[in-house]
Amino acid sequence: MSDLKFEQKRSLSRLEAADQLAALAAALRQGGDAELELEPWTLSLRIPADLRSEIEVEVGDGEIELEIELKWSTAWTGTRQKGAPASSGGTRTGGGRTAKRAAAKRS
Repeated sequence: MSDLKFEQKRSLSRLEAADQLAALAAALRQGGDAELELEPWTLSLRIPADLRSEIEVEVGDGEIELEIELKWSTAWTGTRQKGAPASSGGTRTGGGRTAKRAAAKRS
C-alpha cells in the first residue's frame, strides 16, 4: 500500500506535454524541496541527488505509450555518502502506479 498516490490523465497538446516535462526537468535540476505545477494542483516533492529510473515504451492497438518512472527513497538524506555508488537502473516492484506518467497518452 502506498502512502500517497497522485495520477493525472488528460489530453494535452504536444506543447503542453513539453511544458509539463520542462517543469519536471527544472524541479529535478533544483532538487531538494521542489514544487511541480500540475494544473490545477501543485505537487511538492523532496528530490534527492540520486534516483532510480525506468523508461517503458509500448506499441500496440494503434497507439504508442511512453512511461517515464522515477523512484527514490523517502528516507532522504540530501546527499550521497562518500564512496557510495550512484544508483543505476531500477527494478519494477509491482503495486500501484504513483505519479509516474510524465507524458499522458491521448484518450
